Amino acid sequence: MSRHDTVGAGLSREVFVALCAIGWADGALDREEAEGILRAAAEAGMKDEDLRHIEEATRAPQALEALDPKMLTRVERMFVYATAVWLARLDGHVDPGERAALRRLGDLLGLSDGVRTHASAGALEVAQLPTGDRPARYDLARLRERLDARLKTIRDDD
Repeated sequence: MSRHDTVGAGLSREVFVALCAIGWADGALDREEAEGILRAAAEAGMKDEDLRHIEEATRAPQALEALDPKMLTRVERMFVYATAVWLARLDGHVDPGERAALRRLGDLLGLSDGVRTHASAGALEVAQLPTGDRPARYDLARLRERLDARLKTIRDDD
């Protein structure tokens, strides 16, 4: 699947596999996180084959380094990072392993500190909505819209 084969709100299968990898960064992908990722992929219009691939990624640890950032557009890289920040904060705290994984992910995705800040802020805006604090209700389409708007205001070197 090329980076141009996207579905739904323009999100590729690789986005959801990357989300699984960040979920596994602390050693375990919680059931609720896995269900949220799968639900979001289904809502994004993923085909059966892609959903099976994503479901496999929820069952076995995924390494961040397996992610090929060249397969993701700039906004997809921001989206992955923003959603990773949100996932890491779900349990009320970000442990040192999760912080390290977020740093590695940002580096791997080639995101500057400014872009990471914008992505994190977008995730927090959506997470603070009345129904935005759990994977089952997380509004990934709204996050994508907020990131698209933020992307227009930042330069590549931010």
